[in-house]
Amino acid sequence: MSGEPDPDRLKALEEKLAAARKDQARTPRGDEHFSAASQGWRMVIELVAGLGIGFGIGYGLDVLLGTLPLFLVLFTLLGFVAGVKTMLRTAREIQDGKQAGRPASDEGE
Repeated sequence: MSGEPDPDRLKALEEKLAAARKDQARTPRGDEHFSAASQGWRMVIELVAGLGIGFGIGYGLDVLLGTLPLFLVLFTLLGFVAGVKTMLRTAREIQDGKQAGRPASDEGE
């Protein structure tokens, strides 16, 4: 047995690999719609997290200072604004990824 590979077998293997890659490229990915759904959920979670953090900080300050509705409302609104800004930044990242021709996956994580 020689140490040299058989060129005919290598060529046949390359042809099989090329055919398999072509078939795989034609087959649509089944998880593409899940990718869009995960991006949507990510944006919803960012908004809810901003609201929750703002609510928590506002309620905590109100309990400490005895001014119950003041900081609660203020920080809840600030949390909402922060959540919307984060959602818009995520939407811009997704849009830039689609314009560049890349699949819009969770690239920042």
